[in-house]
Amino acid sequence: MHWRNHPALKSKLHPEYPDDLQVIVHDGGPRLTERRPELVWVRINGLENEVLSGTVLNAPTQLQSVRQNQQIQFALAGVEHPVMLTAKYLQEKSAWNIQPCDKCGFTHMFDAPSDLIKVIFPNIPADAEMEGFTSFYPLCGGVQIIESRTIAPLAEIKRPWWKFWSS
Repeated sequence: MHWRNHPALKSKLHPEYPDDLQVIVHDGGPRLTERRPELVWVRINGLENEVLSGTVLNAPTQLQSVRQNQQIQFALAGVEHPVMLTAKYLQEKSAWNIQPCDKCGFTHMFDAPSDLIKVIFPNIPADAEMEGFTSFYPLCGGVQIIESRTIAPLAEIKRPWWKFWSS
């Protein structure tokens, strides 16, 4: 139960149930769904590399991807309530440098980068690799810059400025 001493969790844990806290859960950001995020109670059962895991204690009212008793992962990252992180996002995260939101400072995303790219850039060639893009953080409306870690930085690439993707 080492998370009970985590400095960012001190004021967030329920006083009578020290492994329980409220977490924002979602079906994705506004580009992928019209369903709004919800706040649910979660019982923490793990902490690894600043990502917490736990069991959803109460059923969300209108979400389709989150259920009571489901195991989820979530992060604190300086916001009021921890935010759920999807398995797909966590799988893709290491390939991207995600800048903190310019309004709230949150360092994660609601959606996996590959899902956002499909929606934001529907006409991008199938074999193209995205160098970077921006996205709005759903909770505060701030902007996050997302840059590929697998493609050379823009300053090192020699090509016309109007060619946005590499192939």
